Amino acid sequence: MRLWVKCYEQCFRDILGLQRAFRCLSAGRTGRVELRVQNRCCSSVQGEVRVRFAPSPTGFLHLGGLRTALYNYIFAKKYGGVFVLRLEDTDQSRLVPGAAESIEDMLEWAGIPPDESPRQGGPLGPYLQSQRLDLYTQTAQQLVEHGHAYYCFCSPQRLEVLKKEALRAGQTPRYDNRCRHLRPDQVQEKQAQGASHVIRFRLEAGVEPFHDLVFGWSRHEVAQVEGDPVVIKADGFPTYHLANVIDDH
Repeated sequence: MRLWVKCYEQCFRDILGLQRAFRCLSAGRTGRVELRVQNRCCSSVQGEVRVRFAPSPTGFLHLGGLRTALYNYIFAKKYGGVFVLRLEDTDQSRLVPGAAESIEDMLEWAGIPPDESPRQGGPLGPYLQSQRLDLYTQTAQQLVEHGHAYYCFCSPQRLEVLKKEALRAGQTPRYDNRCRHLRPDQVQEKQAQGASHVIRFRLEAGVEPFHDLVFGWSRHEVAQVEGDPVVIKADGFPTYHLANVIDDH
């Protein structure tokens, strides 16, 4: 069975229709599914349209992921754009063997094959994040050189102590930004000793408002609530925060 999609006039209005279609898919019913969808959020689209579906191959594709891919596929086809499959496999400890290949197989089975992907290739590849480590490392080094990031040598044991102390005090666990105050000579000394480290992004103090399509104007004081986040882990792989922004850009 294949899931056939027709897009009429505009995108994203008939969510119930999409849900009915996927209920049929989940139940194993066969046949041609026709979706009439209209656009509520995009009155005009300018420039080249590129949308991406970026799952992590930490498991096999589930119905919710397939629905997300379908939204992107419909939007791309409506506006003559490109539907990209990117696999975010930076968490090497959680990878499931065969999941990456299965995700692309499932998209093709469902009738929504990507235009660019690890299997199909494309002009902006590779589309597997584990094959783009040089790009992430180079960008992180630029952040460090310009003072927007820094090396952190705190051990997992120290971070665990900080977490337990915060929970004991009824507070949200956060990093205390200790290593952002290291002098350049201290950093060089620790690196020369081969000390394990991560790279953290230096958050600016203050609240930066932003507009969310669902919630409208929102405010979140990330620096005070969460502390400086890790962007390059000790194993050299980037976290979602860095890799996702670079690849989307």
